[in-house]
Amino acid sequence: MSESARPQRPRRSCLAVPGSNPRFLEKAQGLPADQVFLDLEDACAPLAKPEARHTIVKFLNEGDWTGKARVVRVNDWTTEWTYRDVVTVVEGAGQNLDAIMLPKVQNAAQVQALDLLLTQIEKTMGFEVGKIGIEAQIENAAGLVNVDEIAGASPRLETIIFGPADFMASINMRSLVVGALIPGYPADPYHYILMRILMAARMHDLQAIDGPFLQIRDVDAFREVAVRSAALGFDGKWVLHPGQVDAANEIYSPSQEDYDHAELILDAYDYCTSEAGGKKGSAMLGDEMIDEASRKMALVIAGKGRAAGMSRTSSFEIPEA
Repeated sequence: MSESARPQRPRRSCLAVPGSNPRFLEKAQGLPADQVFLDLEDACAPLAKPEARHTIVKFLNEGDWTGKARVVRVNDWTTEWTYRDVVTVVEGAGQNLDAIMLPKVQNAAQVQALDLLLTQIEKTMGFEVGKIGIEAQIENAAGLVNVDEIAGASPRLETIIFGPADFMASINMRSLVVGALIPGYPADPYHYILMRILMAARMHDLQAIDGPFLQIRDVDAFREVAVRSAALGFDGKWVLHPGQVDAANEIYSPSQEDYDHAELILDAYDYCTSEAGGKKGSAMLGDEMIDEASRKMALVIAGKGRAAGMSRTSSFEIPEA
């Protein structure tokens, strides 16, 4: 698969599911999350990892994941589990897998090593080479410093993800509340980190995904932090509980009003630049002047709305001569 053909899957809500828990794996199939990642890392105890690999293979092959991106988070390269995670899962269920999530990425070489291993497995198993994507999770200072290099490391890359808990520990941040604002600090302590990840992702046409909020029953607080990264332009956020899924899907989708307006801008610009519209470089949409820059901004909002399955509630009317 070529780099230009890499799919841009909806990832407003990315649901974490322990790979060692069949009950949770069964339940996740019925939730309206855009992505489900079956976890072999933090949510899976060391002694449970070998069996969990086979449980994940079974559920990928036999479960109904319709409408969801199917991802497995393996362990990071500094552990003894990574290669066996990848080999077992991809050989066993590679045809029913969309991406591998690699945690604690610190440099481009770690992404490239995973790319090479995936290619070898795909060739050995007769799978389409390059079909399985990679998601890179930034969880420490080294990863953030090297994030530009990481984002350009492989044509398989689809997302760059912020991992707040390990990141907070790696820089000695004085808080035990993951993903929330820090009492006594007068600003958003994650703003620089999120913007740094977002710039690297966009430079390479990747999606940017915000990390989890651990106070899973406080949906209002989840909304508060999610709105911040959504406003910056992030494509979605991890969800750890079914109660967070609907909130994420709503927050990382445009409002109906904004979606309708974006589609109208695109229609109006297409018309005004056409032969029938006089081949003009700019035009008026009501009281608003629109031009090529307006079109680019509207494409972003319209694209998010279409990916979310939204329908228009207004249509463009050709202006009278």
